[in-house]
Amino acid sequence: MPKPKIAILTGAGMSAESGLKTFRDENGLWEGHDVMEVASPQGFARNPELVLEFYNQRRRQLLDVAPNKGHLALAELEQGFDVSIVTQNVDNLHEQAGSSHVVHLHGELFKVRSTVNENHVLDWKKDLVLGDLDDNGHQLRPHIVWFGEMVPMLETAAEITQQAEVLIIVGTSMQVYPAASLIHYAPKQTPIYFIDPKPNIRSADFDNLTIIPKTASTGIPELVSQLNRNT
Repeated sequence: MPKPKIAILTGAGMSAESGLKTFRDENGLWEGHDVMEVASPQGFARNPELVLEFYNQRRRQLLDVAPNKGHLALAELEQGFDVSIVTQNVDNLHEQAGSSHVVHLHGELFKVRSTVNENHVLDWKKDLVLGDLDDNGHQLRPHIVWFGEMVPMLETAAEITQQAEVLIIVGTSMQVYPAASLIHYAPKQTPIYFIDPKPNIRSADFDNLTIIPKTASTGIPELVSQLNRNT
């Protein structure tokens, strides 16, 4: 008998308790930078050193953190369910925790790609600097989806959500498109669980919506225990 399918959408709040800062502060700045300076093709063309160093700092930070109880609980969920995680996060904490099917909507910090051939992707954990080239002599860049760029995994994420028998949303405002549109792909009868300490969604907004106003490391283990009891 096939395992029930669970789709999980995660955002910055998922990794905050591991010590990873959410990029954007209250003023919309990323570590003191306007987002277009460090997360757009135009910003990279204007000042590639600044952009590369911005992501070098994020990469160094990621080397110093570990999955939290929320990540570990989602990995544990695979014992009884067919679990697919769609994350807006560019860290690899889901994979570190043991989750086996993770789709990264916005790219991955531990990967870089050619500035000319976007399909030429390399694993990369050290600093990336000007002069780091692909096999054809083209500069490498962070494997990150910048503002104004296509989100190549969006169709895959939509298909995962369409097949969900349970949908869990953790640590995301559901305000940033196109990722925010994914909730609308869930089948009408699918139960939806929204885990966030400051939820900005109402139960009346969707059928079968349960709001769990807790952090990822508290709310996810509780929900996983509940789902395991119900199977």
